[in-house]
Amino acid sequence: MGDVTTPLPLNLQRGTYAPSGPNDKRTPCPVINSLANHGYINRTGRNIHASQLQAAINEVGLSRALGALLTNSIFNEQQDSKAVSMQKKPSLLARIWAIIRNPWIVMARFGMRRRDQVDSQGRKVLDLDQFAIPGIVEHDVSLSRCDHQQKEGNLVLQQDLVEDLLASSTDGKVLTVEDLAAFRKRRIQRQLDDNPGLKYGPQEHKTGCSELGLILGVFGNGKSIPCEYARALFKEERLPVKEGWRKHWLWTFGFLELFRSTKQVQTAIGIRL
Repeated sequence: MGDVTTPLPLNLQRGTYAPSGPNDKRTPCPVINSLANHGYINRTGRNIHASQLQAAINEVGLSRALGALLTNSIFNEQQDSKAVSMQKKPSLLARIWAIIRNPWIVMARFGMRRRDQVDSQGRKVLDLDQFAIPGIVEHDVSLSRCDHQQKEGNLVLQQDLVEDLLASSTDGKVLTVEDLAAFRKRRIQRQLDDNPGLKYGPQEHKTGCSELGLILGVFGNGKSIPCEYARALFKEERLPVKEGWRKHWLWTFGFLELFRSTKQVQTAIGIRL
């Protein structure tokens, strides 16, 4: 007899971990996937509301302001760059009025939502696999995925990359800023060799550095993260609660922390694009 997949219980409590199933939708981001696997986001990965995503992001310790910026930006309607370039530029008053009506429109280029993508009550929704749309938030040279141009695509977790990431630890106990910087430099070189269509410029590099900074700040002490935490996040896409991680209660990870941690990673990598 072949393997039988046991369906998940329908009454899984919010916060309880269960790995995603074959029909569930997920992102290229291990942290967002972990939130879905714990039920802080719809476990199916479908029809996610902005309020649900923002609450889930706050669950790991991001500030409400940073969570609001990230969430409301991606819930903008996805822009067709070719169509936008052909449109007549609106007047200054029209642009001011548009910003008054929707302040997040200034971040419109990060929009992932399809036109008229709403639920039965007219509320904006998106599916988690829309995070994989190239050139919005997703970028080449992921820590745990191939590039979208490659055969494997950018949604499939590559266990060999995760093992290489964990093996980057100098002492086998923690991954420091320097360890992670060295790993990203190796990933950049590997993708330059393996992907002729690689797109990795200053914006993609800054985004990649900010992702590392966020992981170090939210799940570590800002300068390192325990290997067992990183293994849970990247290999199982699980919040490392069993390993001892807890959300910071005395402070949240906001804009200032993100700026500082991003600069720290950029400095450690030391390359200019």
